[in-house]
Amino acid sequence: MDPEVPLPPSRIERRSIDVVPDAERHGSPLNQFTLWFGANMQITAIVDGALAVVFGADALWAIIGLLIGNLAGGCVMALHSAQGPRLGLPQMISSRAQFGVYGAVVPLVLVVLLYLGFAATGTVLAGQAVNEIVGVDAPVVGIVVFGALTGIVATLGYRYIHMLGRISTVVGVVGFTYLGIRLLVEHDVPALLGVVPFDPATFLLAISLGAGWQLTFGPYVADYSRYLPRHTSERATFHTTLWGSVLGSQWSMSLGALIAAIPMAAGGDFLDNQVGFLGELSGGGAAAIAIFLVIVVGKLTVNCLNAYGGFMCLLTTVTSVTRAASVSRAGRVAFIGAFLAASVLIALLASENFLDNFRQFILALLMVFTPWSAVNLIDYYLISRERVDVPALYDPDARYGRWNAVALVSYTIGVLAQIPFMAQALYTGPVAEALDGADISWLVGLAVTAAVYYPWAKRTTDVPAEMIYPAGTVVR
Repeated sequence: MDPEVPLPPSRIERRSIDVVPDAERHGSPLNQFTLWFGANMQITAIVDGALAVVFGADALWAIIGLLIGNLAGGCVMALHSAQGPRLGLPQMISSRAQFGVYGAVVPLVLVVLLYLGFAATGTVLAGQAVNEIVGVDAPVVGIVVFGALTGIVATLGYRYIHMLGRISTVVGVVGFTYLGIRLLVEHDVPALLGVVPFDPATFLLAISLGAGWQLTFGPYVADYSRYLPRHTSERATFHTTLWGSVLGSQWSMSLGALIAAIPMAAGGDFLDNQVGFLGELSGGGAAAIAIFLVIVVGKLTVNCLNAYGGFMCLLTTVTSVTRAASVSRAGRVAFIGAFLAASVLIALLASENFLDNFRQFILALLMVFTPWSAVNLIDYYLISRERVDVPALYDPDARYGRWNAVALVSYTIGVLAQIPFMAQALYTGPVAEALDGADISWLVGLAVTAAVYYPWAKRTTDVPAEMIYPAGTVVR
């Protein structure tokens, strides 16, 4: 079949890690808004917002800190999204331009762990909602059913994931508005604010939770903008992605912070059963069933992003050796199936102590992903200036080579530089201790990596004179 002829939208997605031809480009930047808004109107974001209060912040200061973090991390994430239309490539394939064809595997392994972690923790909560809907008490039922639903949509691919995002946007707005009204009716919300004195450590924790939430989308955000027409405005892609993600996450996290501030929630009800607590807040009965459906739809949207992104990363890792530029539909099913099987198994084995484990997971991921974002964005926007030799991304003997020592060393320095600033269960660095447990390692990671990588890469990077697309690509 001619590579420039698009397939009917009802078919399983054809493209994987190869360039999306102009004839198959479609959609508008508004699709980015609904996808990222819908993906953030979900229960894990509520839990993320609740964590800031659970670990000591006042609800008001938690909401402000989460907003600052969401905006800061969201800007970085949206800059990655803006690369999609011009390159027409998944995010991690394009990172071969910085790290080398083999070198890109180093952050890729960590990215796959990211997706597995998010998929597993999200499946735990969504599985609880499924069980509540069908009236079953066995966790395995809800987890497996939800995993199967994720597999179907992720296998169908890009169009269906975006369609699910639009559904999730509508469902999330209706469901979360209803929960907000119930919260106002049942509780004295103003009395929940300003109760705890301002504390810099917990305020910085709230900022880190918001920033970490957004930054961890970075390695796959361009996967969902790469089908936009090539000459789509970068500014439009940036802003629709940014505000979709920030508004959706801030709405959810603010709700979580207020819920966690309710005395009965702080006493353990919300910590012990997040899904059940939201069902009770809704008023029970049919309203609770509706809220459980909202939870499932929201989690299904973001879990499909995780499964789809995990598939792309696994494929990128394998093809660094095989030099293939695509995968068959059977291979697609196998990769996605293997990823989801692993995430379901993790969900079944690691559902205890969910809140604390999730907090540690998010903050730990900041340590390894902020240096990657710094390298990718500095190279693309400041050094290469949006000029990429796309065919060389698939050939370890071409321009970008096997390993790029400049990027890998800068990345490693950026990770190591954060250690003194970490505040985690396993280790708290001396600087973090001096700051009363405040974790600012993600800021250090961005700054140090940028300071090391930019002047070094500017002298050594082999930048193409213009954008180079694969032979036969029709640019419109």
